[in-house]
Amino acid sequence: MNRVHPPHASNHFSPTITPLKPRSLLSCAAPQHAGQTLFIPEHFESNYAYPFLIWLHGQGDDERQLFRIMPGLSLRNFIAVGLRGTRTHIGSEEGPESFGWSQDHVDIELAGLRAFEAVEQMQSRFNIASDRVFIAGYGDGGTMALRLALLHPSRFAGALTIGGPLPKGDTPLRSIDQARHLPLLLGHGRTSRQYDESMVCQDLRLLHTAGMSVTVRQYPCGDELTDQMLGDANRWMMEQVTGVPAADVEFSYLDCVSRN
Repeated sequence: MNRVHPPHASNHFSPTITPLKPRSLLSCAAPQHAGQTLFIPEHFESNYAYPFLIWLHGQGDDERQLFRIMPGLSLRNFIAVGLRGTRTHIGSEEGPESFGWSQDHVDIELAGLRAFEAVEQMQSRFNIASDRVFIAGYGDGGTMALRLALLHPSRFAGALTIGGPLPKGDTPLRSIDQARHLPLLLGHGRTSRQYDESMVCQDLRLLHTAGMSVTVRQYPCGDELTDQMLGDANRWMMEQVTGVPAADVEFSYLDCVSRN
């Protein structure tokens, strides 16, 4: 089982897949503005309206995590942008400066501004389907991805988190009427300490009560980001694009009920 490792050892929450080959890195992935990275799919077709993915990295990493996750997710299906976290973690002898996502009001507004600016920038440059915009993230980036999608459900075709719980505080479900139509994917490791099974069940009960559309994937690991998780994320997003029904979930609300 491959894992996506962080660029420095101080972040235990981040995981590595085989990195992009040098030629692929030059042709498919290009750095953009400070705090933003861009991934262009292999065999890019300018006339095809691509799905667009916004990726929010995990705590202690940065926007370049996008380059490490795309080989496990897909090298062909998406134009993707990685955004830098709103909070800075000062570097030390163990590693350089890194970033994370805070859930206070100012940082939520800033994260939303960066995400929607990225969509507008990429739509001005590429043929991107406006109804195929996804937002996803890992750890606290996954929590922020869910928050932005729940606050602005009409802007996204779906949202997913890997190892990041539902956001708490600042009324994340205030747009619940529109959000009921928003597909969600929750992924977590069975032995995770950051997003354990009890937290998943709590989130599922809330989403079930709210009438949300949610798919859950549980994996035989802890606080890790693996190629299996990324492959499932790719398949789930493409199911939303093509309209093919999602596969049966491995873990569900009924599992939570049966444990109580």
